[in-house]
Parts: sequence; C-alpha cells; structure tokens
Amino acid sequence: MKRRSFITLLGGAAAWPLVARAQQPDRVRRIGFLRAAPPPERELEAFLRGLADHGWVQGRNFVLVTQWGDGNVARLPELAVMLVNAGVDIILAEGVVTTRAARAVTTTIPIVMIGGADPFVGGLVQSLARPGGNVTGFSTLAADIAGKRLEIFRDAVPGLGRVSILVPRAARNLFAAAQDQAAKALGLDLVYIDLPGPEAAEGVMRQAVSAGVQGALLLIGPFSSSSQRQAIVDLAAQLRLPVMYERREYIWQGGLVAYGPDAADLYRRAAGYVTTILAGTYPGDLPIEQPTKFELAINLKTAKALGLEVPPTLLSLADEVIE
Repeated sequence: MKRRSFITLLGGAAAWPLVARAQQPDRVRRIGFLRAAPPPERELEAFLRGLADHGWVQGRNFVLVTQWGDGNVARLPELAVMLVNAGVDIILAEGVVTTRAARAVTTTIPIVMIGGADPFVGGLVQSLARPGGNVTGFSTLAADIAGKRLEIFRDAVPGLGRVSILVPRAARNLFAAAQDQAAKALGLDLVYIDLPGPEAAEGVMRQAVSAGVQGALLLIGPFSSSSQRQAIVDLAAQLRLPVMYERREYIWQGGLVAYGPDAADLYRRAAGYVTTILAGTYPGDLPIEQPTKFELAINLKTAKALGLEVPPTLLSLADEVIE
C-alpha cells in the first residue's frame, strides 16, 4: 500500500500528527471557503480581518480558494468536490448543510463550520466539547433562538397567527422541531414552503400569500448579494408581506425586522480557529463554540408602510432602528 493511501485511511486524530508534521511553516496555505450563496460582504471582511489579526496576510502566507454558488443548495456536493480537488489545507463552511457536503467529500481535511444549526445532524461531531473528527467550529443555537425569533416577530406584527417558514428543503429538518415547539407555545400556525434558490423567490412568496399567512420567516436564505437581498425585500413590499430575516443587511435595504447571531463576529472568531488548526492543532480537540452576540434590527419606515406599529418595548431591545 502506498504511504499516501495509508495516511488517508488512518483518518481522524491518528492521521493528524502525520499531516501536521508534513506541513512546512513557510508554505503558502490554501484556505478553502465553501458556500451555497454568493460571498457575504460583511462576514468575509470580518474573516479576513480576523486572519490579519493573527498574522495571516492574503497573498503572503495564504490564498483564499472559493467555491461560492448562486444560492441553490443542490449544487453544494459539486462545489465541495471542486474545492477539495483544488488542494485546500482547510475548509470554511457556512451552515450544517454546507458542512455535511464538505464532510461527505473528505474526512481528513479540517473543516471549520460557521453557523451550524445542529452539528449532531449527520454525525458531524461526537460532542460539543470534543467533536472528535475533522469538523469543529460554531453552532448558531437554532433550537434555542427559534422561540425568541417567533416571539419578536409576533410582537412586531400584531394579529400574527399564521406564519410561513421559507427554508431550503435540505435544511428544514434543522429547524422544524424547534420551530414547531416554539410556535405551539406562542399560539402560531406554521406553514413550511421550500425555497431552493433565488430563482424561486417570487413564486414561493406568492405561494405564502396565497396560503393566507400574516407573515414569513426567511431562514438560511440563499440571498447574499446586495441585488438578491434587494429583490426579496422589494417583493415583500410589493406583496405587503411582513418578513423576518436572520441578518441585519436586509433591514438596511428595507426589510422589516431581523434577529439572529452576529454573523460577522462568528466569522472573526472562526479566523482564530483556522489559524490554530493550520498551526497544527487537531480540529477534533477544539470545542464547538456558540454565539455570544445577537442582533435585533428594525426598520420603522417599512413598518409604517405596512401599517404596523412596533411596540416601544420591542424598540428598546433593538440594536439598530432605522427611522
């Protein structure tokens, strides 16, 4: 058996010391970035700034190798194969679905997950304290914030009773149990609608309106470019459909309300994990960490256009209010 094949078959912690010793300190590393959607401007800037804080400068001691899709999660397996074939030293992957696609292609290249709703899905990790394999990173506590998100949306939209959850089918199981439990406690009726990619946005949102919902939650929205976000916000305004988002960029472009972990902060922290692993630390020994910063943003101009009066108590909790 060839030595390379032997190292690959070892996998996990057993193989890691061999791989780490084989790396040359002065070699330019290849940091892979896998994502179903186009590049996230604010988050990417935070990641690169985080790397720079640890002495890693793009073009000098690392290059960023990207496989960014157009928003269609079905392309993730194909993108993951191309990224691994590019010979990357480590992979940055946003979300559990993306991480699973990368993990299906390699069990030896370290993967740093950002924003994984449930890292136990698909056996990505053995425990949060010691993941044990080639995956580590950050969980977004989707189950824990599901109730908070629905509660905020109910307060922002008086009379809210029927809510559409717009989410790619591949990611629905990551949210359904937590969302259903939270909705039951709040007296809300949920309608799940598959949102495979940006090209389906208009049909999906019109379907939500036809289903008689009073509002919609866009979860794991594959709308990362400014033009894609603007298109979804404009459509919501046209349909007079209150929509809640995960990230505040939507609010800057006219969305109603957003609540979720500070994604830029997670990317900045992920840079520390990337540099630690490239220095030789086994990823399975690094704990899955959780968000420490959350963002609530509200656009009062949009609320007024929709005829909504946001309670002062909710406004007092917001990190950002656009008037």
